[in-house]
Amino acid sequence: MDKEEVKIVDEKKELVGASDKTEEISAEETPEEEGLELEDELDRLKDRHLRLQAEYANYRRRTEEEKSKIYSFANEKLILELLPIIDNFARALDNMKENDVSKSYKDGVKMIEKSLMQVLEKQGLECIEACGKEFNPEFHHAVLTEESKEKNSGIILEELQKGYKLKDKTIRPTMVKVSK
Repeated sequence: MDKEEVKIVDEKKELVGASDKTEEISAEETPEEEGLELEDELDRLKDRHLRLQAEYANYRRRTEEEKSKIYSFANEKLILELLPIIDNFARALDNMKENDVSKSYKDGVKMIEKSLMQVLEKQGLECIEACGKEFNPEFHHAVLTEESKEKNSGIILEELQKGYKLKDKTIRPTMVKVSK
């Protein structure tokens, strides 16, 4: 074979190879179809990204809420341990009314009780009012019932032990006597 024949054979091979490539391209997707697929993939990825952002935002919100609850009720155990001391102040003041105690001594005990309650109220402690109110098991614990002609059934007649709420949570219900 001379050089011209080799050249013609090479050109035929190139043409045959080129026709194979065009068949491969036509067998594959056209650029428009490929572009549509890429757009669909991009839309799926954007949607996934937005969902992940929303999940993360919800996660952050939930953890912030949990932290704030933990912080707001962190003192609950300490306050529960101080409630008997508050009860003892009330008993001491009631006892001072019955017994002959100097006015300055009474005033001192009242001041200590008042300052202790102010500190606890700053932390969110509230007394639960009971006398004359309708019995509510969420805030009251009935330990006695009594027939009453003056009051309707379910009205609190007497408060036996003060109840307290810390923020919106009842930490100790009021012990009461209820009319039947």
